[in-house]
Amino acid sequence: MRFFASFFALASLALAAPVTELSKRAAAGDVANIGYALSSGTTGGSGGVTVTVTTLAALTSAVLGDAKKIVVVSGTITGAVVIRPGANTSIVGKKGASLVGVGIRIINTSNVIVRNLKISKVLAETGDAIGVQAASKVWVDHVDLSSDRDHDKDFYDGLLDITHGSTGVTVSNSKFYNHWKSVLVGHSDSNGAEDKKITVTLANNYWSNLNSRLPSFRFGTGHVFNNYYENSNDGINARDGAQLLVENNVFSGVADPIYSTDAGYVTARGNDLGGGANTALAGSISSVPYKYTLLAASAVKASVLANAGATLSF
Repeated sequence: MRFFASFFALASLALAAPVTELSKRAAAGDVANIGYALSSGTTGGSGGVTVTVTTLAALTSAVLGDAKKIVVVSGTITGAVVIRPGANTSIVGKKGASLVGVGIRIINTSNVIVRNLKISKVLAETGDAIGVQAASKVWVDHVDLSSDRDHDKDFYDGLLDITHGSTGVTVSNSKFYNHWKSVLVGHSDSNGAEDKKITVTLANNYWSNLNSRLPSFRFGTGHVFNNYYENSNDGINARDGAQLLVENNVFSGVADPIYSTDAGYVTARGNDLGGGANTALAGSISSVPYKYTLLAASAVKASVLANAGATLSF
């Protein structure tokens, strides 16, 4: 009887224990499946040639040109430069792939996907970890972006900037942490003529130990949903006429979860503010031009912690 009691006790524990999937299978040729990148038809290099790179020189060369291509990063690549992918490009990282000091600049181009890469410690003199400028149809998914907060706020630049009228952009399932200036959308307070057309989705991301810009969003239209925020100073900042739909996000230890600067507007619903407040001006946006799955706020933290970051396996 003791044997059977022990057996059933162990079986019950096994059934009750949560299963954490450390890496999830994905295909290098996947196309965007969420947000504005989905609605704009972002396919990256799907259907093109595939090349695997292990050095900075090979990576820099492989992403050039507008022909369809999938560039697979393997191992750790270090440097102090930004690489500039051409149109119709997917840059994906194998499990454990990392860029240290190397940023990605998606500028004056269209149809680019960046997935499953860890990018860290890109110095301010080099630029942002990922910069999206005057671009369209961009999907940034399952990336891990960080630096440290041991230096002053200008030692590094932003983790991710989306500026100069970029449209059809989604940032999903990603991690932003240990940094001063996190995500900036909209170039400057004087760039409204260009940046009003910005459209960005931020979904299912993890934000931790950040000072500001979670995101800071100027002028354009944004959809921010199912993100988990913890232990940071500022939260979502709508600025300069931006219209944000902010849904079912969860905040823990964030001083100002949702707020406005210079007449930015937010339609907020279903958020768990963790004891903080939404002080943003009420917005007019109530829907977005795509279908999406909205998790209940109670399920967001566990889902984001289990899935965000470079957790894919190709």
